[in-house]
Amino acid sequence: MNWHQFKIDEIFTKLETSSSGISNNEAKIRLANYGYNKLEKIKKKTALGIFLSQFKDLMIIILIISAIIAGIIGEAKDTIVIIIIVLLNAIISFIQEYRAEKSIEALKQIASPSAKVIRDGVLHTISSTDLVPGDIVIIEAGDIVPADIRLFETNFLQVQESILTGESTPVEKKAETIYQENVPIYKLKNIVFKGTVVTYGNAKGVVVATGMNTEIGKIASLLQDQVELRTPLQIRLNKLAKYITFVILILCLIIFVFGILRGLDPVYMLFTSISVAVAAIPEALPAVITISLALGAKKMLKLNALIRKLPAVETLGSVTYICSDKTGTITLDKMTVEKIFVYDADFTKNILTLCMVLNNNVLQDNKGNPVGDPTEVALMGFGQKHNLSKESAEEQYSRVAEIPFDSERKLMTTIHKIKLKDKIFNKNFLTISKGAIEEVLKRSNYVLLENKITTINKDKILKDANKFAENGMRVIAYAFKLLDKLPENIDSSLEDDLIFVGFVGLIDPPREEVFEAIKACKQAGIKPVMITGDHPITAKAIAEQIGIIDSKDDMIITGEELKKLDVKEFEHIIDKIKVYARVDSEQKLKIVLTLQNKDEFVAVTGDGVNDAPALKKADIGISMGINGTDVAKEASDMVLLDDNFSTIVKTIKEGRRIYDNIKKFITYTLTTNAAELLVILFAPIFGLPIPFAPIQILYINLITDGLPGLAFTTEPAEKDVMLRPPKKPQEGIFTSDLVVHIIILGLLMTSITLLTQYISTINNMHWQTITFTVLVFSQLGNVLGLRSKTEPIFKLGLLSNKFMLYSIIFTALLQLFVIYSPIMNSIFKTSSLTIKELIFTILMSTIVFIFIEARKILKKQP
Repeated sequence: MNWHQFKIDEIFTKLETSSSGISNNEAKIRLANYGYNKLEKIKKKTALGIFLSQFKDLMIIILIISAIIAGIIGEAKDTIVIIIIVLLNAIISFIQEYRAEKSIEALKQIASPSAKVIRDGVLHTISSTDLVPGDIVIIEAGDIVPADIRLFETNFLQVQESILTGESTPVEKKAETIYQENVPIYKLKNIVFKGTVVTYGNAKGVVVATGMNTEIGKIASLLQDQVELRTPLQIRLNKLAKYITFVILILCLIIFVFGILRGLDPVYMLFTSISVAVAAIPEALPAVITISLALGAKKMLKLNALIRKLPAVETLGSVTYICSDKTGTITLDKMTVEKIFVYDADFTKNILTLCMVLNNNVLQDNKGNPVGDPTEVALMGFGQKHNLSKESAEEQYSRVAEIPFDSERKLMTTIHKIKLKDKIFNKNFLTISKGAIEEVLKRSNYVLLENKITTINKDKILKDANKFAENGMRVIAYAFKLLDKLPENIDSSLEDDLIFVGFVGLIDPPREEVFEAIKACKQAGIKPVMITGDHPITAKAIAEQIGIIDSKDDMIITGEELKKLDVKEFEHIIDKIKVYARVDSEQKLKIVLTLQNKDEFVAVTGDGVNDAPALKKADIGISMGINGTDVAKEASDMVLLDDNFSTIVKTIKEGRRIYDNIKKFITYTLTTNAAELLVILFAPIFGLPIPFAPIQILYINLITDGLPGLAFTTEPAEKDVMLRPPKKPQEGIFTSDLVVHIIILGLLMTSITLLTQYISTINNMHWQTITFTVLVFSQLGNVLGLRSKTEPIFKLGLLSNKFMLYSIIFTALLQLFVIYSPIMNSIFKTSSLTIKELIFTILMSTIVFIFIEARKILKKQP
């Protein structure tokens, strides 16, 4: 339907709604009829699809072919065992991937934007997916338009429609425009479309289309083919896995040829080579990283941090700078009016209170509580405490227009019709401007003093305002202007030649937990920096209180001062700057870029539409979940659901823990895989028989690389995790320490296994079972020792990671079952060991664990 051609009353009739909105019951009925307000996804991973995808892996395909060959040549038992192992591997991988997929999907659901809707005449905030045609919606700067909406009230509304038109320049919208004919959507002024971005102003409108019926829904098929984002670590490991695969396949070919030359059965050697390849190739590494990151993101959600982009989990551990907003992040965002300042105790105070109530956009929720910006709510509350309500004030001074606040002007202005004139308000119209003290004074030529309008002493007022700021108060100034008639164009020219009234001092105390969070940052080598629109004196008082400023060398810089610095001058002093005051969004981006040019890894917070460029450019963009705009959330990597600075520090700690545990898993996997490969490669060289049957190799790969390895994902953070400097982003995961550890442990496990095989062979023991068991138990010692790089196991405690403990116990018991069960003997080519043989096996197996623990203790020695 061509909604742009109808007057708003006609639209209300057609949609059976009104400016008070539909009822909640009616909304439920319409939701059932129209469906959820979301774009349908064509491609979605199903449980069956995830399960079947496990069989696409090259190594699994090779195993299935091996099973078929075994069946053809009459080895039915081997065929059955290989198929069982393939199915078990697929089930375990499916469970892991399905959990990860569900975690990511749940995060996406939580991340869906909200909408401000009026139902039954009361303001509600709901998920945008629950909107229905006929709903009355309020939109403002920073919102992503939640549906196709026909506007009926607009205040300087500008919308960026590039998602539909490709044009990035914001378009002005006007509710009163009516079209008599069909026009292209890019020319429509009285409708805003789902997915477009409100860049300025505010508006009210009625929903006319939702979901796939919106303009963006009609072209939704173009949005379906989204490339799955891979993290830098996944990309690096994928390349590594391909390289290792090539090397291992060459070595397996050598093993096969070597066996044939020694006169061994070609089919047996083929199975052995294939088994070694399957066991040694770390093809699952990238998938395990995805699982670790997804589970990490799920845990971060419990910490009140919503991860929007998975690489953020991995990269949080590299953060060297946190550039944080003050209000609501470092402070509680619970504003209260502490003091007001006027030059005439009673009369001017009443005028100031009137200005506070009239120049305000607070609404009421369904319980009658004020809803809106905390500063606005505090100012409105002050008026109510002095028996002045917004309703009664607007009866005398009805609002006719508004010039919304923006970060460049740092002002908000409302225009009112005066119904009853008096000595001061003696004209037809009243404008009220509020904002930063400097900006209001800059535009003021007069002051209200002792019931008179007189010339202003700006220096004296600034001096008085600074006293408020020195006590950590946020200062908001008010001024007004009288007009006989309104100009044709309502613009910022109305904010010139003002009459200054007074200013308000608001307090917003720091969050209790922020003191420890700042301290933790500094101990972890992270520099916390405050970026605020507040007065520099106010910002300094708060920064000193919480510990961001703790040295005489620490600097504060204002936006005006920053403008005067060239790039080199700024780079020279940026390390000393701890507070940026009165900065705009462009300067916020400049701060991020300059820090990145100095090889800093920057996390930055933001909540407004103008913060989006800085959030996108930052290494970690962090938006606010409570006070953040939709645009800020879309631009960010992470959303703070509690808007709390300390949550950032918690997620950095969690990010470091996850990265540490990923490194531990990689170390464990490559060490054990290398040992398996080298034992089979070197045994024939030293004149020993190939130590493992193919089925034993597959068993080792499935069991010891399975549960114990996965248990690293639940390993708690190491004690020094927030006492180390951040890891360098360009630093590969394979540090020299890690590579040395893999080589030393891989060679040690190989030596122990070959020595065990030699001793048990010459002593006529059950050499194959003993050798097989020593490698399995050695790997359990390896996983236990790798739990911490520095702390011995007796300090960590076995119960600090119960999943790890249970996995080790289960694997050990399963190995004993394989040794002593007649059925398992037949399947896995094992023999029951004597007590003497078992003791010998256990003693040889403990060498790896003892070595790892001894190495930790020696490293700590001075």
